[in-house]
Amino acid sequence: MAPIKSAAPAPAKRAPRTLNGAAPATQDAHRAQLISSYEAALQLMQQGKFDKAHQAFDKMLLASPGDMVDRIRMYINACVQQIAKGKTTFSSHEERYDYAISLLNNGHYEDARQEFHAILSANSSADYAFYGLAVLASMTGDSHECLEHLTEAIRQNPRNRIQARADSDFQDMADDPRFTDLLYPEV
Repeated sequence: MAPIKSAAPAPAKRAPRTLNGAAPATQDAHRAQLISSYEAALQLMQQGKFDKAHQAFDKMLLASPGDMVDRIRMYINACVQQIAKGKTTFSSHEERYDYAISLLNNGHYEDARQEFHAILSANSSADYAFYGLAVLASMTGDSHECLEHLTEAIRQNPRNRIQARADSDFQDMADDPRFTDLLYPEV
C-alpha cells in the first residue's frame, strides 16, 4: 500500500537575507527604483542624449549601493567624453585639419573622415582636406578613393604632387601604376 501524501502548503517567499539578517523590504523597493533609473539612463545614452544621461547617473551616484557605484562612474565618464567630443571648436579650417590628422594618426578613421568632410562642406576648395582624405584612403586600403581625392588635391594645388611624392603615408600606393602616373606625369 502506498503511503498517503499530504498536501503541504507552498513555502512562503523568504525575504532576501544579508549577513545581518533579513533585508528590509524598503531596501528592495529602493534597489528596484535604482535599477529602473539606471536602465533609463542607459537608454538615454543609447539614444545619444549624453547630457540627460549624465544628469541621471549623477543623481543615482550618491544613493547607489557599492556594487553599482563603479559602473555608474564608468558611464558618467563615457557621457563626459561624448559631450566633450561634440563641443570641439576650431578657430580655422587649418586647426580642424590638424585635429583630423591627429585622429587619423591615432587610428580614429571615421572621426577623421567626418572632420575632413566638415572642412569641405565649409570650404570646397580646401585642397588640404582632399589630400587628407587621400591619405586616409591610402591607410585604409581604398586605392580608388585615394586616387580620386589625391587627383582633386593636385588639381586644386599642384604643390600637393610634390608633397605626395615624399609622403610615407602613400607607401601602400607605390606599386599602383595609376598612382605613379599621377605623381610623375612627366615620365
